[in-house]
Amino acid sequence: MINQNTIEESNQYYPNANVKVKDRLFRFVFQKKEDLLDLYNAVNNSAYNNIDDLEVNTLEDAVYLSMKNDISFLIGGTMNLYEHQSTYNPNMPIRGLMYLMTLYKQYIDGNNINVYGAKLQKLPYPQYIVFYNGEKKQSDRVVLKLSDAFDKIEGKEPSLECKAIMLNINYGHNRSLMEKCARLEEYAIFIAMIKKYQRDFGDINRAVNVAVDECIEKDILKDILMNQRAEVVSMLLTTFNQEVYEKGVRAEGYEDGYESGVADGYESGMLEGSIKTYIEDCLEFSVSKESALPRLMKKFSMDREEAENALKKFWK
Repeated sequence: MINQNTIEESNQYYPNANVKVKDRLFRFVFQKKEDLLDLYNAVNNSAYNNIDDLEVNTLEDAVYLSMKNDISFLIGGTMNLYEHQSTYNPNMPIRGLMYLMTLYKQYIDGNNINVYGAKLQKLPYPQYIVFYNGEKKQSDRVVLKLSDAFDKIEGKEPSLECKAIMLNINYGHNRSLMEKCARLEEYAIFIAMIKKYQRDFGDINRAVNVAVDECIEKDILKDILMNQRAEVVSMLLTTFNQEVYEKGVRAEGYEDGYESGVADGYESGMLEGSIKTYIEDCLEFSVSKESALPRLMKKFSMDREEAENALKKFWK
């Protein structure tokens, strides 16, 4: 379908471009029940083929205030919570607990289940999967536990637990899972292409459009990229620009702090931390080292030598 070396090469070049871009796209790619069912079967080695067996119950802001997860659904007596992460987050079990509590409350209320009676009430079996494609190296499968967040008390076990199974879906990882779910593999390939081209071009607009063209040509996510191209591209670019804006606001805050005398001189710990974070943001958004130099000089009123020293120190 596509040159393996090209994609694997892209993984090593591209820092994590945008958290929310991939989060939203993941939901979009698996918006159809048949694709979500295929993903469920691949994860669980099952063979469901009737999409009516699957009941989507994803939480949305409008109904559940600030509670909004990526994808959740019921099937075969299981309550499934699927989350996507493009940065490693050890707090996913905490978030999962909050989502699952809301999902079970919704289920209990919707089915008029009496949890105050003497009879044991049966609930769907919880399955919490986190699909990860961040920059930090991770194994194909990692178990994150809520209990790791608790202070340890000798001789006691916590009364509460929530486990998140984190699956690495960077292209080249979990190959057997990708073989079982073509949609997931195509998603991984598309993201890898955007990563590579953003690194090559330094322009997210061009990177997205070139990646879309190549994927359509090679029959990768062709259905949504061809029929809903404008929506996909707009979604990607809008979200990316929002991330850039938020980073920019933070950077402006660093600059304001510098100019107002919060830190006096480059060696100040506070200013140095701000510069380090700003450089890390440049790396995250695939800004080239050459482009980062004048930006540092402008943002922090640094001369060329100071900016070059900062890059030498923090550009990892």
